[in-house]
Amino acid sequence: MGEQLGQLKVIVEQGKRLVIRDFKTSDPYVVVKLGNQTAKTKVINSCLNPVWNEELNFTLTEPVGVLNLEVFDKDLLKADDKMGNAEIDLRPIVSATRLRDILRVSSGETTLRKVAPDSENCLVRESSINCVNGVVTQNVWLRLRGVESGELELTLKLITPVTPSK
Repeated sequence: MGEQLGQLKVIVEQGKRLVIRDFKTSDPYVVVKLGNQTAKTKVINSCLNPVWNEELNFTLTEPVGVLNLEVFDKDLLKADDKMGNAEIDLRPIVSATRLRDILRVSSGETTLRKVAPDSENCLVRESSINCVNGVVTQNVWLRLRGVESGELELTLKLITPVTPSK
């Protein structure tokens, strides 16, 4: 187990244009994994544009990896159907946190860095990593892979122990 970097709060905000897996709709929920930690949101019945607005908590340790997300359609009688997956690299938010410590930003709102969509990531559009009153926050829209359509909005917050300035 590596060094603990802090608490990662993953707020699963909403999904847009999710795929239909039942007759006319789906009952989506999201499973979020970080290393061996797993958490999931509640199921929202009969909805292709669900708003979960649910906060899941993870412990972030070195080495920093990727956060994996999978969307499923809840079924009572058979196995839950997959509705796509996405991942987000956590290294940018961690390096932004180190930058915050170097700059000693603690109040107000500062943009620390931006992450552009590319073929390696699932970003739909550019994502800003901001420091809001000392908390490093990244809001992202991710495109779901392995399905015809669907996007997920997440907000990541990295709560790190404040390193005392020497």
